[in-house]
Amino acid sequence: MLFKSLEFKNVVGQKVKVIEIPLLEEGSTYAFMIQLRLQKFITAIYQETKPKKCYSFKEYLKKGMKWPDYEALFKKTELKNNA
Repeated sequence: MLFKSLEFKNVVGQKVKVIEIPLLEEGSTYAFMIQLRLQKFITAIYQETKPKKCYSFKEYLKKGMKWPDYEALFKKTELKNNA
């Protein structure tokens, strides 16, 4: 799975980085859900007065999603013969 990161400045002007954002195809069943959760997560970070410098979106999803959905989203595909 590919991940992307996002950097922005919050209300106070501090630079904040969000890492481990899953990159999904447009037709994916989880694309809309991830987009909404990311928007909610960034809004919450943006309004904090003392934010951390780096946040993990994957950890946020682990706490907020149902476990079967989380596993299906981040399932690891094993390669044949370690290729």
